[in-house]
Amino acid sequence: MDFRLTDDQEALRRGMRQLLDRRFGPTALHQAADPLAHHAPSEDLARLWRQLGEAGLFSLRADESAGGVGLGLPEAVLVFEEAGRALLPGPLVATHLAGSWGLVPGAAEGRAVVTAMDAGPPSSGLTSPPAGAVPDTMLVEHLEAADAVLVVGDGEVRLLETTGSDLDETVKDSEQADNLPAAAPVRSVDPLSPLHRVTDRPSPGSRTAAENRQGGLRNGLQGRRRGVEGTRKGLEEGAAREVGEGLGERLPTVDADVLRREAGVLTAAQQLGSAHRTLELAVGYAREREQFGRPIGTFQAVQHLCAGMLVRAETARSAVYAAAATREDEEMCAAKLLADEAATSNARDCLQVFGGMGFTWEAEVHLHLKRAWLRAEQWVTSVAAEEKLATALL
Repeated sequence: MDFRLTDDQEALRRGMRQLLDRRFGPTALHQAADPLAHHAPSEDLARLWRQLGEAGLFSLRADESAGGVGLGLPEAVLVFEEAGRALLPGPLVATHLAGSWGLVPGAAEGRAVVTAMDAGPPSSGLTSPPAGAVPDTMLVEHLEAADAVLVVGDGEVRLLETTGSDLDETVKDSEQADNLPAAAPVRSVDPLSPLHRVTDRPSPGSRTAAENRQGGLRNGLQGRRRGVEGTRKGLEEGAAREVGEGLGERLPTVDADVLRREAGVLTAAQQLGSAHRTLELAVGYAREREQFGRPIGTFQAVQHLCAGMLVRAETARSAVYAAAATREDEEMCAAKLLADEAATSNARDCLQVFGGMGFTWEAEVHLHLKRAWLRAEQWVTSVAAEEKLATALL
């Protein structure tokens, strides 16, 4: 089997890099991360989403008959690697999966922002949450800007739609109010990834308790975009639809394990892109920064740091590409584990090469470290990956 990239795959990766350099280059990254900048995150994300949708990021694997590009997971990995390199913000993985699987109309075209909750399966020794429920607590990114939420549970996937008229009005007289989990905004380590902490949903009949919960999901979603053209009808028209016992509408045609596996591979690809970007930054800075009359890259200690970064990044690349080709669960766990290590350790070593400059807002190094920490806790954590691989070896 030839694992070298084809000419078309090389062109795809090159085209994606050029696109992101134009639409979300280093200057745009710094402006988006600037805490003093006056901008509306939801509006900025909507604008960026439309541009990415026009470029085909979210319809890359959708069937050509449905208006997609019709490519596979290996090609998606190349694109998400470039997205990770550019620190592209937003719930890219969830929206891509929703668009490729045809779960949310408008997601493939970038007209709908979709985020996700990973509600299972639990690690070994932990109790599994009931079908359709969420664990006691979890973090969800970009909840306020989302038009829909995918709840990936233990063996099933559910869809919670948030687009439409004001959610607080549309659910107050419906049973769906009891199905909404409580969510409160929390401070995110990554300035480009706003987070909400979601707790267990209230039991049926506890509507009063749900309304009194701090930062309920209804309140957390009041700042979302309204009336996105082409998305599914909101809860105003969907309240009479059967939603079952769990959270949102169950999607019976979607395999939760496959969805979670693909999400893990694509998240690992983003980590891979970040790892290579910090390697590139460290080597470039080591060539330019001079100390004692010569570039610091001539010092053996700095050379060892950069060499270690290269080894980690290339090892992770092999694992991520293999996971995309085989689609096996164990391969995905290995890829996520190695990519997380490469992204976080390379960012740390890059900070070491930069010194104090790496912590300033003028540099993007610290942003890579913060995003790597966040991604390491998404979909498949290091503990879950290690347990899965250990079980497979026994």
